[in-house]
Amino acid sequence: MKKHLFNTEFEIRSSPKVLYPYISTAAGLEQWFAEKVTILPDNRFDFQWDGDSHPADRTSHRLNKSVRFEFTDNGEATDESDERNYVEMKLEVSDLTQSTYLRVVDYSQNMDEAELSSLWGGLIDSLKELVGA
Repeated sequence: MKKHLFNTEFEIRSSPKVLYPYISTAAGLEQWFAEKVTILPDNRFDFQWDGDSHPADRTSHRLNKSVRFEFTDNGEATDESDERNYVEMKLEVSDLTQSTYLRVVDYSQNMDEAELSSLWGGLIDSLKELVGA
């Protein structure tokens, strides 16, 4: 099945140290990203939306920098052209303005750029309310 790479960034007036727990921990993600998040053994997370379970492997993370979740409910990748769906969130600080940006990379079957932009915009608005940005 064909997949789409959605890449965007949002300015958030907060430090990476404050934001990182919200993008990397079950408790933080549950406050703005998913209805329920459970930590499973071996760096696995179970995200729940609309009562449906979506298990994911946390395949990478760098303290106060980035985290990547690869979803396993769409099956294992059979070759390089059939990668698993993933969400990657990176925190970057502008050297010039000292502003913090959250870069989001969403790789999935959703091809609707406007829908993804609206979805992520709403999620990030919720995150900004939580951190007071």
